[in-house]
Amino acid sequence: MPPHISRRLLCSALLGSAAVHAQTSHLPEIQVSGPRDATVGTADSASEGAVERASYQSRPKLRPGDIVEAVPGVVATQHSGDGKANQYFLRGFNLDHGTDFAVTVDGMPVNMPTHGHGQGYADLNFLIPELVSGVRYRKGPYFAQSGDFSLAGSAALDYFGALQAPFVEASAGPHGFRRLLAAGSRTVADRTWLGAIEIEGNDGPWDVPERLHKVNAVVRYAQGSPTHGVSVTAMAYKSRWTSTDQVPERAIDSGQISRFGSMNPTDGGKTQRISLSGKWFDKGPNGDTEISAYAIDYRFNLFSDFTYFLNHPINGDQFEQTDRRRIYGAQGSHSVGHGIGGFDGVFHFGAQWRGDRIGEVGLHDTEFRRRLGTVRDDKVSQDLLSVYGQQWVQFNDQWRGYVGLRGDALRYQVTGREPVYGPLNSGRGHDATASPQFGIAFTPVPAHEIYFNAGAGFHSNDVRGATIVTDPKTGDPADRVPALVKGRGAELGWRLQPDENLTATLALWKLNLGSELVYADDAGTTEPGRASTRRGVEATLRWKFNPAWRIELDGALSRARFRGLAPDGEGNYVDNAVDRVFAAGLTRIDGPWTASLRLRYLGPRALDTLGSVRSRSATLLNFGARYAANQHVTLGLEVFNLAGKKGNDIEYYYASCTAGEIAAGSCNGGVNDRHVHPMEPRSIRLSARYTF
Repeated sequence: MPPHISRRLLCSALLGSAAVHAQTSHLPEIQVSGPRDATVGTADSASEGAVERASYQSRPKLRPGDIVEAVPGVVATQHSGDGKANQYFLRGFNLDHGTDFAVTVDGMPVNMPTHGHGQGYADLNFLIPELVSGVRYRKGPYFAQSGDFSLAGSAALDYFGALQAPFVEASAGPHGFRRLLAAGSRTVADRTWLGAIEIEGNDGPWDVPERLHKVNAVVRYAQGSPTHGVSVTAMAYKSRWTSTDQVPERAIDSGQISRFGSMNPTDGGKTQRISLSGKWFDKGPNGDTEISAYAIDYRFNLFSDFTYFLNHPINGDQFEQTDRRRIYGAQGSHSVGHGIGGFDGVFHFGAQWRGDRIGEVGLHDTEFRRRLGTVRDDKVSQDLLSVYGQQWVQFNDQWRGYVGLRGDALRYQVTGREPVYGPLNSGRGHDATASPQFGIAFTPVPAHEIYFNAGAGFHSNDVRGATIVTDPKTGDPADRVPALVKGRGAELGWRLQPDENLTATLALWKLNLGSELVYADDAGTTEPGRASTRRGVEATLRWKFNPAWRIELDGALSRARFRGLAPDGEGNYVDNAVDRVFAAGLTRIDGPWTASLRLRYLGPRALDTLGSVRSRSATLLNFGARYAANQHVTLGLEVFNLAGKKGNDIEYYYASCTAGEIAAGSCNGGVNDRHVHPMEPRSIRLSARYTF
């Protein structure tokens, strides 16, 4: 194979294979453009891409996790305090706090298996959005590099290796919001140091002040060239907060509490995350090699109360969820161009290992954050070892494709320390799965491309469910669940790209899941449920219609149903599965001015399996603007919920019981009602940045 063809194919394939591995190399010179998007001639599917940096940096962000809304079709909301992970929606999923949506930051996984609050918990509050250099995404189980929690999609966020100049930025807003960020880097020869520190506080619009206190820091050292280098990154994050969780709508309607009121003023939590990671890469004539490793220390305490006095009429239903763990991981990959059967191709292969050493994962009954009893207290060790390979082939100028295979093996051990049922629910085990994938791309004319992708993937379950024998709440026998659950999907897509200023995509997709993870309101966790099928259509448009203006449009329709015969009293709707999402963005970048207007619509969805109760739609309009007064001073304005809508970030439908209903004797086993967490009202934040 001629060297120039090999290099071209290797570059094209890596643009696809890196869709879940955002920029990882350190470049001593300053980069001002974002990672290259998937394009006609290089993309592997219609639903993959890289978000233009101007798009996600200019958009107003109420919380750090809102940056994932730059991924088409993703909605990020919140149903508790700002120290808790976002609530995510994508492709007909209520992803809870991250299940089936895999997120990495700087190559480290964010999702937490066997977590104290919910399987796949992905807390992005440690993210510093101003440092994000790239946002790449993929959807569906079609690629061998994508592993646990990526059935619906995956997003990779990476940090800059160097900044244009050091800066200090201060922000302030209503309800006690204040934020201070200082960041900078220094490059000498081929060595760069980068550092950032963030301090934030916020009370929010809630009747019970949130009292968020957050401290965040990043330090990175990198050395090398664009073709060979090494970097080491340390991150530290800590926060504490008081939360206003979802509340019963009947309490708002009766005037018992205001729209921003709380049913338990002691709900809230604290968390911290400390990590150390390193990367080494080499790009040479024999291919591209990358090796990385990480270690994370994680702490989490969350106090929640979703049912009030339903289960414990005297002391109330507040509970504490705990998580103490250390996470270790390593991964390596290699890509090389070669000939295969007379065709040009690229082979990409790699291995990954993640080990979670969970010293404590527990559930405790509490009152005013004081422990009354222990439901579960476990020590868990689990290791996931993965290997994968994917072969790209260029058949001719119009046809190319790939086949891939991924293997994952999970080993786990659960040691129960709660004295009554803990020993019974202890155990060890293992599970494994193989996931084949393939895709084909056809370019009938230069501006159009058609794709077909199919494959298998998986999500892991909380391994405590794989060893359980007895329900620790009731003492009744409990059914075990598989540790790994298979999913299979397919997608037919189209991409239009007549030039670099216009891109449109359309994707028709389907996904079958062997077991649905369902949110359990009384424990605040996800539990395995019935098998399901989802299907839908997505469309995107990115158009820079003149040098200053660009528009973004995203639309997604989906249908989610359980499979098989429904149990008595239930239906086949997947409760809280989003049906319709629409987003639009208009951005103007002209001289010293940058302005962004963002609209997001989250459609109504079934709140029970019968489809008899549906949520209301929620429309949110945000505006942001920045003005560079001179080379040192930049002023910023963000307006959230510009139209002043009174929508809800989340709605659930379940039974609860208030103190007044207990006193009146009207609880009768619980009152079924909507439980809502309102969108925040219109608010303005001002910022000033000084660049040195």
